[in-house]
Amino acid sequence: MRISQLLPAAPGTIHGDPDRVVTGVSHDSRTVTPGQLYAALPGANVHGARFAAELIARGVDAILTDPAGWAIIAADVDAETLAGVSGLVVDDPRAVLGFVSAAIYGTDVRPELLGVTGTNGKTTTTYLLAGMLEALGRRTGVIGTVATLIAGTAVPSVRTTPEAPELHALFARMRDAEVDTCAMEVSSHALSQHRVDGAHFAVAGFTNLSQDHLDYHHSMDEYFAAKAALFTRAFSDRGVIVVEDEWGERMAAASQIPVRTLGRDDRAELRIAHVPGEADFSLVLPDGDSVPLRSPLPGDFNVTNTALAAAMLLESGVSAAELAAIGRTFSAAVPGRMEIITAEAQGETEAGGAALARLPRAIVDYSHTPDAIAKALDSLAADSEELVIVFGAGGDRDPGKRFGMGAAAARGADVIVLTDDNPRSEDPAAIRAAVRVGIDAEIAAGGARVKKVIEIADRGAAIDEAVAAAAPGTTVLISGKGHETGQSIAGVVTEFDDRSRTRRALSARLGGSETGKVHS
Repeated sequence: MRISQLLPAAPGTIHGDPDRVVTGVSHDSRTVTPGQLYAALPGANVHGARFAAELIARGVDAILTDPAGWAIIAADVDAETLAGVSGLVVDDPRAVLGFVSAAIYGTDVRPELLGVTGTNGKTTTTYLLAGMLEALGRRTGVIGTVATLIAGTAVPSVRTTPEAPELHALFARMRDAEVDTCAMEVSSHALSQHRVDGAHFAVAGFTNLSQDHLDYHHSMDEYFAAKAALFTRAFSDRGVIVVEDEWGERMAAASQIPVRTLGRDDRAELRIAHVPGEADFSLVLPDGDSVPLRSPLPGDFNVTNTALAAAMLLESGVSAAELAAIGRTFSAAVPGRMEIITAEAQGETEAGGAALARLPRAIVDYSHTPDAIAKALDSLAADSEELVIVFGAGGDRDPGKRFGMGAAAARGADVIVLTDDNPRSEDPAAIRAAVRVGIDAEIAAGGARVKKVIEIADRGAAIDEAVAAAAPGTTVLISGKGHETGQSIAGVVTEFDDRSRTRRALSARLGGSETGKVHS
């Protein structure tokens, strides 16, 4: 594509040859290559234009920037060399970068996009969408926290939603791989930082809203407004909104696009008919017909996530009959989301089976907000003789939610093993103390279920202790990190995976004797 053809997406001034051809776009000076358009953006500490002279020397000859950036480049590069560079200068390059990326990669039509936003449930809902679509014979893609999947091939994700150039490059790869539908998480950060600009969603879905990311958004109203942007004509054609809390009702009222509401009572247009604790349920349509569905994941909240995925497909044009045909047979597994961790007995022997029977049920989940912890524990309570949670809170992230996380754990678990999550640059002991305040407050208020609180700073040791001490019939929920494979402490990231550590702890018990309850 020629530089001049980008003017509709990025009205501005062209310096140099307007017929310069670009084949890609990147804002990362470390990865941009000749032939690509380098987006030199103003940054918090340094302007991307500061790297332009080096890139031009390496053969990069097309640059998108602002007037200040072009002035920097003109000062750093001699006139003769600069004459061989094409520059597209706009007032706010970040605001047009997504649209420029879409134009260069030609990703304005395919794949069809289904976007999911909300505090909790985004990842799960995108995997449920992919599972249903695959059962319908579609070729799918997924973009989100855990990974990017292109027709079944995984590409690890750096963040929930990539930057706009990376995102549209992924769409182009999906198109080339003949992916027809992509289910994508859309975070509030991505919406407010222009990362999804140029992407247009056939259907947008909203899961819920609860406290998270207030270190960035500063207030729940600001957090809500960021997510509400997805439900505008700039981003989406239609929407489905879960109205099981006040934020869902507000989102439905604020939506600027046609939406269907989803919930468990008659206020919702699409109603979830479900018996608590069961996996099978029905989605009742406005005309009174119903679609039989089954949640492939444990927890009543995953019934809601499954219903949301199904409703989004209905809004995208999938018929009720098509959905009913696969609604109770499709499969979906989400890494680190209510993931049951097992240990295998050594050999198919009676002794091996008996050893397995002595193990507790262990589940790893990404729940790291007060609401997510409460829902995860509530979903496990009915079929657990004892419920143990191993969790902590992350450092450098929304410290205001730590009290609520502790209170939620105290209300829902019999035993709390308080440990470190990702302390990052903060003092781990101070983080644990902040969580403990919430635990103690709930106990003092008389609303706590918890009988014992154990504090073990080392996360691996905390998991080992919880699994080793749990009796058969106990459920041990390891909460907070889910699919993550590293732990960040004092600026150092070390390898750590809740799932592998839990599996190791379970395996260590296979040859041992039955242990008592943690609180006994």
